[in-house]
Amino acid sequence: METEAIRIGVIMQCTPLSSRWQPFQWQPIEIVGQVSEQSAPRCLRNDPSDTRWLFSGIDVTLCSSEAEGYFLNISAPTPCWFIMWRIEDIDGVELAVPKSVTLSYNEAARLMDGGERVDTLPASTEIVERLSEFTRDYYHPEPKRKHKKPSFEGGEGVDKMARAEGEKNGS
Repeated sequence: METEAIRIGVIMQCTPLSSRWQPFQWQPIEIVGQVSEQSAPRCLRNDPSDTRWLFSGIDVTLCSSEAEGYFLNISAPTPCWFIMWRIEDIDGVELAVPKSVTLSYNEAARLMDGGERVDTLPASTEIVERLSEFTRDYYHPEPKRKHKKPSFEGGEGVDKMARAEGEKNGS
């Protein structure tokens, strides 16, 4: 089961660093809600100390198969958005482009296991409430199973091993 998509935008910020190995740092700084449609990336600020780009029209859909990941997210001290992004060249400019946005802790973990860069931003109260409602409807934890303790009281296999050991030692 999937919900209607939540259409969002992500604002990515680039700030200079005083490092000879990495001259700047990209990071998501804001999730913008109520974005009507996808459009080309738009520069919001082009300053030597702070450059910001808006990437709009990103759809986030809640899927029942990810209910456990949503549960883990809302159970965390600060529920958040997970933003996977990559550096791309767009019209001769290197930009950090959000490729995937999710609310599932498990999906974010799979992306990171695959070597992707994933950053987080806190989710709004409205989104957490929507996610909590969806999770209540679709997350059904696996019942805990009792593990059978191994038997150290004997059994046919143990008796056989003991007889073999006794014969070996001449008993």
